[in-house]
Amino acid sequence: MRRLVHLSDLHFGRDRPELLDPLIAAINDLSPDLVAISGDLTQRARPAQFQEAKDFIARLTPPVMVVPGNHDVPLHNLFMRLFMPWRNYRKWISKELEPFVEDEEMIVVGVNTVDPLSWQRGWFSRRAIARVCGAFQETRGRRARLVVAHHPMEHLPGQKKKLMRGAERAIDELSECNADIILSGHLHTWRATTFAERTGRNAILQIHAGTGLSTRVRGEPNDFNLIGIDGNKVSVHRYAVEGEDTTFAQTEMREFVLHPGGWTAQQGYETPA
Repeated sequence: MRRLVHLSDLHFGRDRPELLDPLIAAINDLSPDLVAISGDLTQRARPAQFQEAKDFIARLTPPVMVVPGNHDVPLHNLFMRLFMPWRNYRKWISKELEPFVEDEEMIVVGVNTVDPLSWQRGWFSRRAIARVCGAFQETRGRRARLVVAHHPMEHLPGQKKKLMRGAERAIDELSECNADIILSGHLHTWRATTFAERTGRNAILQIHAGTGLSTRVRGEPNDFNLIGIDGNKVSVHRYAVEGEDTTFAQTEMREFVLHPGGWTAQQGYETPA
């Protein structure tokens, strides 16, 4: 069995400082095998904000993998955004924009979906699809196959942000190369489901994290996910802060089982007693 913490959209520079220590404590107490951060570590990609993000990561005791988000590219400095968009990210966070982690039970591939020329929308390129599928095809035996990307592959009706370019093609092709789970953020909303609910494709689970620390909660609490992977079973536990509380506690959970036809939800949302 493998346990991953998935968090996103920390937005240092527009964060809630009172949640910093409780978030770190909650993650370290869970002691996952991996922490995956799906982008937007900063609000405006400034050195001081990246320093805060770097210090946060350094305080996490489990291994950490990170992919960038659109806020990790300078928005207002047009020269840097066009010619050196990753300068500060590479200096403070990681030189690797698309990290890769594997062991005997899982393979996790990071994808940089940020398009500096189209700052907010994002892009899942054909090159990225080929890279992910190539990595999955090289695996031996049955291992969980996960993708970590900032931009989600599907939006709910009414979402004002534009869907990432290449999303539909990516869903199709990643399904064909046996991807199991896509972890994403960007929308500051929580979601754990298959793509079958709207598209008829149930081969892949889509798991969205909201925002771990940002003040831009958009009607939802600050949260992160704990994902358990045990063979053909996946559990998604949402940890969130409620009201004025600063303690991250489990608030919702979903379970999925892999059948020949794809992933099936075993139970709906639950609130522990």
